[in-house]
Amino acid sequence: MQSSPLENNCRVASYQYDFTKHGGAIGAIEVLGDGIPKGAVILDGIVHVNVAATSEGSATVAVMAVGAGDILGATAVASLTLAALLDTVPVGTAATAIKLTASINKLTFTVAVAALLTGKITVSLRYLMVE
Repeated sequence: MQSSPLENNCRVASYQYDFTKHGGAIGAIEVLGDGIPKGAVILDGIVHVNVAATSEGSATVAVMAVGAGDILGATAVASLTLAALLDTVPVGTAATAIKLTASINKLTFTVAVAALLTGKITVSLRYLMVE
């Protein structure tokens, strides 16, 4: 049986925000990860909370690859509890997929409303090489 030309072109890239490394100040926090090459299409992903995120207020966290909230929209810290699993914005449909016009080696985690006091959050993105 002949294999598909797209066989083995589906990959996963992971990025991990860690309060102990990155801090938790309000604003944009760039997190390096595995990297995703130009021409890839981000199909879907999952957000796993390894250590609960906490704040003195009502902090929110959003994650972006190329545009504001394209991976995770602003999410209340109350949803970022220990072992929580959250869907990313891309959910495996053409309408939500993100085609990269440039490679990315980092995601931007944006903390808003209040600073974070704790948290470790892993974002894993499944992507397909189409070029």
